[in-house]
Amino acid sequence: MSLDNRPIYTGGCQCGAVRFRVEGALGDASVCHCRMCQKASGNFYLPLVSVRGATLDWTRGEPKRFRSSNAAWRGFCAECGTPLTFEASDGMALAIAAFDDPAGIAPTIQWGVEAKLPYVDGIANLPSEETMGDVSSAPYLAELVSYQHPDHDTDQWPPEERP
Repeated sequence: MSLDNRPIYTGGCQCGAVRFRVEGALGDASVCHCRMCQKASGNFYLPLVSVRGATLDWTRGEPKRFRSSNAAWRGFCAECGTPLTFEASDGMALAIAAFDDPAGIAPTIQWGVEAKLPYVDGIANLPSEETMGDVSSAPYLAELVSYQHPDHDTDQWPPEERP
């Protein structure tokens, strides 16, 4: 919380070149299945949350932007490609998974369902395994070292000792 009891959220891209801070209440959280959101995220859908009415500051770097239509721009990290923003004339939304603590930002509506992929609703019913559940099939996991930015702000990134 800020000094005036406004909530504060932080986040950024995978490599740490772009970081943000949002002060104030987040707006509507949604999942968009439209084909543009699928392509912009490289995924089945794109979870977004509006920051309209809150204060957004880019605390390290700033997204590169691509004009995906006559109505919207998409912001992403130019270094690692992490999708970060959807920007339109009515405001900006941030990718929910780019927040340091995305668990508390639950979508409340789905948009673009005309392009929803037919198997998306069944994903929750697929067998599930933890990352380390089958190291024998992916032995590199046993020695995995993440170079991803941690889920908190850092004074410097990347650390000097990183190869």
